[in-house]
Amino acid sequence: MAQGPYPAPPRPTAPVGQAAPSAAGPRPVATTIGPERVTGAQSIVRSLEEVGAEVVFGIPGGAILPTYDPLMDSTRLRHILVRHEQGGGHAAAGYAHATGRVGVCMATSGPGATNLVTPIADANMDSIPMVAITGQVAAPLIGTDAFQEADIVGITLPVTKHNYLVTDPDEIPRVIAEAFHIAASGRPGPVLVDIAKSAMQATTTFTWPQEVALPGYHPVTKPHAKQIREAARLLATARRPVLLVGGGVIRSGSSALLHKLVDLSGAPAVTTLMGRGALPDTHPQNLGMPGMHGTVPAVAALQKADLIVALGARFDDRVTGKLSSFARNATIVHADIDPAEIGKNMTTDVPIVGDLREVIADLLPELEREHGQHGRPDLEAWWQQLDSWRETFPLGFDEPADGHLAPQHVISRIGELSGPEATYVAGVGQHQMWASQFIKYQRPRSWLNSGGLGTMGFAVPAAMGAKVGEPDRTVWAIDGDGCFQMTNQELATCAINDIPIKVAVINNSSLGMVRQWQTLFYESRYSNTDLHTGHGTVRIPDFVKLADAYGCVGLRCETKADVDATIKRALEINDQPVVVDFTVSRDAMVWPMVAAGVSNDDIQYARGISPAWDRED
Repeated sequence: MAQGPYPAPPRPTAPVGQAAPSAAGPRPVATTIGPERVTGAQSIVRSLEEVGAEVVFGIPGGAILPTYDPLMDSTRLRHILVRHEQGGGHAAAGYAHATGRVGVCMATSGPGATNLVTPIADANMDSIPMVAITGQVAAPLIGTDAFQEADIVGITLPVTKHNYLVTDPDEIPRVIAEAFHIAASGRPGPVLVDIAKSAMQATTTFTWPQEVALPGYHPVTKPHAKQIREAARLLATARRPVLLVGGGVIRSGSSALLHKLVDLSGAPAVTTLMGRGALPDTHPQNLGMPGMHGTVPAVAALQKADLIVALGARFDDRVTGKLSSFARNATIVHADIDPAEIGKNMTTDVPIVGDLREVIADLLPELEREHGQHGRPDLEAWWQQLDSWRETFPLGFDEPADGHLAPQHVISRIGELSGPEATYVAGVGQHQMWASQFIKYQRPRSWLNSGGLGTMGFAVPAAMGAKVGEPDRTVWAIDGDGCFQMTNQELATCAINDIPIKVAVINNSSLGMVRQWQTLFYESRYSNTDLHTGHGTVRIPDFVKLADAYGCVGLRCETKADVDATIKRALEINDQPVVVDFTVSRDAMVWPMVAAGVSNDDIQYARGISPAWDRED
């Protein structure tokens, strides 16, 4: 009996109240594997089975059609027919994000493949393990501008972790084995496998590789001991330390270890947009999210820190604001699995390359040793300042003057009534920021969103993928009326395939975030941001009727008194997808805010209100 070459990484024990992180790699499948004469298409299906794939999101077409025939006979692969390739890609990403396993999507050549570019780029920015399999025209036709030909390998080269063009059917098992290994190991990411139709139709011998041999690919997982010791020394002696927690903590399955580090260090922690849930929001040392729409305490803590220990974070522009003014007095310790990220944006004093599970596991005893030798650091004055900011500048909102619902209230009630074991998936825009602010995240992988690329239309298909991966969880897609109209055709996929997600449309009848910027920076000149979906007598479209047309339950809520009852009704329906149209104020804005390109020192708590602190110290 041979076993697949991908043992799942160890699952760290989660703290009380948290689910243990899922394995980052595909699960091994024990089968008897010997030489077997098959077509290349059969080899693709067999390879997906052997690598441990469970679900494929895809759409057939001419170039991929040979593979769809044997796919029909597989008893180990579930194929879900999506309504648009972009939806299939985001569904694969949602599945991967929620479970930690590699997501799989499939498309045909030309326009089918190019429709996957956006979800591939999205997965690349957010380090999501995904394998995209595309059909290509027959090998003799490549480069001739044949019907539905596109150089998808060339197109996706900048936005994949790696990609392949396969014209020899004998290479299929090796390439798919390598693709899954690359996608799941090191810094996770998307891998494209483009396979010529002629390779699918040819006869080959199927032999599953017993090991993956990639001489040029050896991600560093074990951190350097000297760097760990220096990081521990700095953390033990700093007077204003901050732990900057990014999505890498979640991807690496190191949330339980992070919890121990936060407790041991006594330092405040801030969780980036992609790191939400890595540390429970109820932890007393969690200051919330930093950045453009972060909490004032989180932003201020980074600005005033004398030490920042960044764990799996990228120091992207939405966190740092104007880079030259970011954390000017802080020593920077940066730990990441990807050496390319260290020093890319911020000058790093102590670089640590390694898997965060090993980084934090090594850092804990070193920090204990430092405490034993020098005592625990005196952080009382730092915490007095932090607690003062927390008391003075809590997250909040005003009731709208126009009589419509406050979107913040709607989203906070969804979180409170659904609870921490639910999964929340957001599109991009105001609703995304409110969902990141007003829902309390208590476990890793409970918050999914398009962070780096900012892809409108992400929520519905990603929620679909998350629900497929974890069918026993309640999964909410919290979407805007603009985002929802980009990919809501996947409601048909959900209805037909018994995937009962719940969709909260935060309907302000506008492209909300663009409108907010027009209000603040363009003298309220609302050029092309009115969507006509919720305000006024005509709704185009009527989301309740649209839900019904797609075989879903459609609900509408327009008054504060009905919010709880409407959410509870949606939670009671578990045999169909549910769409709730919440009519909210179009004048509601996301606060706090750091304008693009502006120093974090100039954060506004609300419009025209900035914290009073010494901006020169």
